[in-house]
Order: sequence, then C-alpha cells, then structure tokens
Amino acid sequence: MARLLEYKAKETLARFGISVPRGEIAGDPESAIATAERIRFPVVLKAQAFITGRAEKGLIHFCKDADEARAAARQVLGRTIGGFPVDTVLIEEKLDISQELFAACIVSDEIPGPLAVFADRGGTGIEQMAQDGKTKLARRPFDPVAGLLPYEARTLAVKCGMEGKQIGAVADFLVKLAKAFLAEEARGLEVNPLAVTKDGRFFALDCHFSVDDYAAGRHPELGIEIAREIGHPPTELEKIAAAYEATDHRGTFYFLELGAGGEKPVGFHGAGGGGSMMSMDALVARGFTAKNFCDTSGNPSAAKVYRAAKHILAQKGIVGYFASGSGVASQEQFHSARGMVKAFREWPLYVPAVIRLGGNKEEVAIGILNEFLADLPIPVEAYGKDNSAEFCAGRLDALVNEHAPLEPYECTPTARSEDAGEEYAFDIRTGTISFDHTICIRCEDKPCIESCHVEILEVVDGKPRLREPADESAHRCTECLACELACFKAGMRSISIKLPIPGFEEYITRRGAR
Repeated sequence: MARLLEYKAKETLARFGISVPRGEIAGDPESAIATAERIRFPVVLKAQAFITGRAEKGLIHFCKDADEARAAARQVLGRTIGGFPVDTVLIEEKLDISQELFAACIVSDEIPGPLAVFADRGGTGIEQMAQDGKTKLARRPFDPVAGLLPYEARTLAVKCGMEGKQIGAVADFLVKLAKAFLAEEARGLEVNPLAVTKDGRFFALDCHFSVDDYAAGRHPELGIEIAREIGHPPTELEKIAAAYEATDHRGTFYFLELGAGGEKPVGFHGAGGGGSMMSMDALVARGFTAKNFCDTSGNPSAAKVYRAAKHILAQKGIVGYFASGSGVASQEQFHSARGMVKAFREWPLYVPAVIRLGGNKEEVAIGILNEFLADLPIPVEAYGKDNSAEFCAGRLDALVNEHAPLEPYECTPTARSEDAGEEYAFDIRTGTISFDHTICIRCEDKPCIESCHVEILEVVDGKPRLREPADESAHRCTECLACELACFKAGMRSISIKLPIPGFEEYITRRGAR
C-alpha cells in the first residue's frame, strides 16, 4: 500500500469538506519560523515521517514563540528515522481541545467490503482499550458505491455514547470520511485523534492514509511517486528507478533503499519474493545488512537487469554485491548475466560479488559471468541452483574479508567508447544501438549476426544492417545485449548499446564520487 504523509493526507481530507488545523510545511529552521509567524503562535511542529508515536520520540513540539520554533525545527529536521533523514516539518495552529475521538474507514478481511469504525476516545491501542472496556468502539460495513449513509453514521455515534448535537456532527464527519475513502480508493483512512474543540468544532488532528497500489495511478492528485509501501518518503534514487519501471513492463524492477547501517552493508539483487527473502536471511546470518532491496523477476530483459545493477552499485558504502533469488527461476538466466556484465564493466564493479542464478540455462549464465568478468581486479563468483543461498552468503563473507572495496579503476566496457567513423544506428525499445561500420568491414566472422536470436540483422557489403523493413526489425529487438557482448568477445568493439536511465547521471553528478 502506498502511504501519504500527514500533511498530504490532510490536504486530501480538506478537499472533501473535512476541517483540518491551519498549517503549512517547511524544510529548514528559518522557513519554519516564518511559517509559524504567519500562522501565529502558539503552534505545533510535527516531523513528517511514516512512524507512530511521534510525540514520545520527540518528533512533535508545541512552540509558543520563534525561539522555541527554531530550536524544535533544528532538533527535528535532519534527524534520522529508520535510516533516512526527516526533511519536512508541518507547522499547524494549536487548537483548544476539549475531547479526542477516533474515526476510520478500512478495507477489512472480515467482510467483503469497506468498514467504518468509530470510538469515543483517541490514542494508540484503540482495539485493545475496547476489549478492556476502557472505551466504546463501534463498527459498521457500508456500501462501496452508495457510501456510508447518514443514518448509518448516526448509529455509530449513538453506540459510542454521543449525545445531542454531537450525534449529527459525528455523523457528518463520518459520511465525509467515507466519501474520501471511496473516492481515493484507499485501503485505510484513519483520523486519530479526531479533535473536538471547546467551541464544538471537529478537526482531523492527525491522519494515516494508505491507498491501494494498483489505484495510485488513477489519482495523480495524491502525488504518490512510488505506488508501494516503502516506510519512508521516496529517495531520489528510488524515484529514478520507479520512473524507469513505469515505462517498461517486461518483468519487474523494484528498487528500495533500506537505510541499513552496520559494518557490512551489501548491495542486494534478488529475483522473486520468497527466494529473495530466503537470500536476505542468509546474508543476515552472516552478519551482513542489506543496503537495499532490488527484485528483477518475471522474465526481465537484460537491459532492465543492467539498469538495476547500476542502481545497486550507485549506493555509497557497500562492501559487497549479492545476487540471489529463486532456487529454480523460470526466466532465462543468461539475460540477467549479460545485464550484470555490461553494468559491472561499465561502472566498473568495485566490491566482491557473488551471483547465484538458478534456473533455465543457468550453466550458460554462469559461463557468461565467468568469461566476461574474469579480468576484473575484484572477484566475482557465479553459482546455480545446486548451491544454496547460505553457501553463497558464506562465499561473499569470505571474499569481503579478503578484498576491500576498490578505488575507481580503468576497465574496458563491453560497448564501444569512441565515436564511430561510419555510424549505423537505430532506436530500440529503451535505447539505441550503434555500429561503427569502419570496424565491421574488417570483421570476418560477424558474431553479432549469429548472436541475434530474433534474426533482425543481415550483412550487406560486409556491414551489419537491419533486415527490411527496418522499422519492423528494430521493433523486434529484445535488448538482450548478446550482439554487444559477442562483438566485445571478438575484440572488435564496433557495437555500442546505450540504455539511458533518465535522471541517473545527473544524480551521480550531484552526489559526487562514491
């Protein structure tokens, strides 16, 4: 489920007529002071982070003047939560509250439809307090088309002891909450606490809002950049990966930074959920922590695996690269091997790597990795289904103990580095292929032709070209990278396959050297 930060959730509630405290966000102490002065003291300063119990963790502050606001902002902004810094605070007016309630709409496993929940007090552990008799809690299913009807909402209010005008006010709030829940295709929408001021007004004081992953694309107004529950606001590298993945649906490419600390952070490259979890467990058992989670499964192209490997290597501080997923995957493993070879020689690889590619054509994949990476000054070991994740994690442990990360070094990439003397190029699905025909004319064997399994290339006057009709042939390219590796192996290096990752090079430049 994709989640919204508190300020974004409240903006959404306000669009449906639900009252929220007046507030604005800020990203630095001086902006926080200016915001607080506009709102007028006293104010509440809240860290925007996907965690509960913020007050107990020192992430919510009540400020009566500029000095307190400055001190609070400095204390909160930049503080690390779950391995990621807090970069936004919400500054709100401080309300004069007389009562706190609880209201929510959820998709429940108990019933085939949405469920409205209301309680006569707010706070954590509402369900347990209801069981202990410390609070009154009522639930009611409602129609996913008609929404929560007024009489149904009033019933919830009465069951929880509301009286007089409060019954109508609670019912009005719950009806609007259910409307927002359905309209935004939420999985959970919780207002806790629902504050009642001393003059009888109702405000959503805090809000937890999660949206169905598959619905996020239909709701651009929510500003969800990555439609998955990731536990923190998306990082720049995660955004770059997600933006690419949205344009290429061949297999999966999920990339998530975990903010891992520890002495042995590792770049993790999995394939398949269960196998990846098993492999991460094997890493942890060896004292490693995963710096990231990455999944390339479901028959991804070599080009997609290449981009995933580049993302993993872009992380600072890793001591090793560990690829291991399903024990026997259905996808052809040589596609993953070619993608890794291109990435490892292009970056180039600077930490020991253990690659476990179990499944179809694993022996071919292992052969590719061994052949094309043997000359690197850092070890790469390749294994298949007969070697367990535990064994492979043990091998990585041994290699990491023997080989420290390297400083940048010269490495010959598989692609041609120089400009072509006589260029022949065409677009493929996510990039371009370029041949230097001044090199091709000297090549007798033409390994690129033999390696192209979709048979879109032919030789004309000693030069590789697309078969006619050219547009149709180019469309059939699967971006398997086989022609580039074959040309590299032959020592010709005529071919250059460029697979851009929008925003990636700019990110690396801004971030600086690893």
